[in-house]
Amino acid sequence: MHPTPLPPVTLDRDDRMLGSRQLAAMLPDLAGARPAYRNLARAIGALILDGRIALHVRLPAERELATALNVSRATVTAGYDLLREGGFARSRQGSGTWTELPEGRRPSGVDRLLAPEESAIDLARAAPTGLPAQLLADALAQVTPQLAEHAHTPGYHPYGLPGLRSAIAERFTRRGLATVPEQILVTSGAQHAFTLVVGVLCRPGDRVMVESPSYPNALEALRRARLRTVSVPVTDAGWDVEILESTLRQAVPRLAYLIPDFHNPTGCLMPDPERDRLLRAAARSGSWLVVDETLTDLALDVPAPPPIATRSAPGGTGQVVTIGSMSKTHWAGLRIGWLRAPAKLITELAGQRVATDMGGSVLDQLLALNLLDRAGELLPSRLARLREQRAALAAALTENLPRWSWRLPPGGLSLWVDLAEPVASTLADRALDYGVRIESGSYFTSDPGVFEQRLRIPYTLPSETLREAVRRLAAALAAGSPPSSSARRPHWIA
Repeated sequence: MHPTPLPPVTLDRDDRMLGSRQLAAMLPDLAGARPAYRNLARAIGALILDGRIALHVRLPAERELATALNVSRATVTAGYDLLREGGFARSRQGSGTWTELPEGRRPSGVDRLLAPEESAIDLARAAPTGLPAQLLADALAQVTPQLAEHAHTPGYHPYGLPGLRSAIAERFTRRGLATVPEQILVTSGAQHAFTLVVGVLCRPGDRVMVESPSYPNALEALRRARLRTVSVPVTDAGWDVEILESTLRQAVPRLAYLIPDFHNPTGCLMPDPERDRLLRAAARSGSWLVVDETLTDLALDVPAPPPIATRSAPGGTGQVVTIGSMSKTHWAGLRIGWLRAPAKLITELAGQRVATDMGGSVLDQLLALNLLDRAGELLPSRLARLREQRAALAAALTENLPRWSWRLPPGGLSLWVDLAEPVASTLADRALDYGVRIESGSYFTSDPGVFEQRLRIPYTLPSETLREAVRRLAAALAAGSPPSSSARRPHWIA
């Protein structure tokens, strides 16, 4: 089984131009609403707010886009005029129309990280609640004397606090992957680790293999780095290893980014034989394999898997980078992540890091070291609570939305729900009026127009809150009327 051959990609001189065919592929059928120019402007504005069209990018020439969309040039001209009026675009004399963000508007990617209104239930973020107050207080009391000792030093640790690097290396070794501190870089979260790796290993225009669906912030990082993503599907049944192998063979990507452990958002766990074949295929293509382990410890029904690099032959892990974090197991507010890679690459990554970030907070790293040592006090109770919340969410969906279906994942933080019809974006918009924030499945892919029949629903909130959220989603679905809220729509669009 082979993927469709990749089309040739021509990069603009400054790599900041959106091609007419590329934009046309991202847009809905303009015949769906009249007038077409208003529908065009609304669709482009929504793509800009959602981050799928970057800021300060030149839009296609009016004549070219009209041809690609099979509409009149007047339709595109009027649509661009509306974009400019709404603050979503501006024109430069002699150089076309460029995307912008209206005054006072924030990209939706930023909004997703901000706290919702007090009455809203937030299902847009799959992150557990913070640490138990007493556990955090005890840890702070224990590290305070250590912090005082560090206060007499400059406090810069671009590789990470030595003690924390050693603890993370020992953790990998206990899990079956012999590791020394020189192979560890402590970062400000897993996303920071990933962007560092991309910055060192890739150049604009390089191909990167990603899963579809996948972690949205990683996809956004690749887009901002001007990389070309090549997607491989992850279905409810998991990965098609033949597609993985053929994509690595044909596309020869610079790197491949995968989440084999309780995949976000599907929850799938990659079987051992497929891991072996993936490693062999990546080695044959010469591609770096970047493995995201942020969810690995959230094993609810099976043992936590060992690092995928343990399956390589001795000396054969040179092109595997393993990323981890405390955000899902402990608390995202700590901003502690790490990566394991060959020592030479770690040195290069530290050099990349100091260009924008001299080093992480010493206090956070001391807390992280203390909390990693006490994982036995936190993780079992957290896993038990996640199991209860997963069961509550599944029961509520069965009761209130019987047409929806899903596969119960063996770990992770969310259900990947099939709505049986392509209404995810419409429902996500309408759900805001019912006090629920959630993202449609299309947010989890770099491929335009797919997963409109899917929602990722995290089970990270208390059980009763999840039950109430499902009741609200059911009410929003039953309403069947356009959403009245303008929170997710450009203000100039009716």
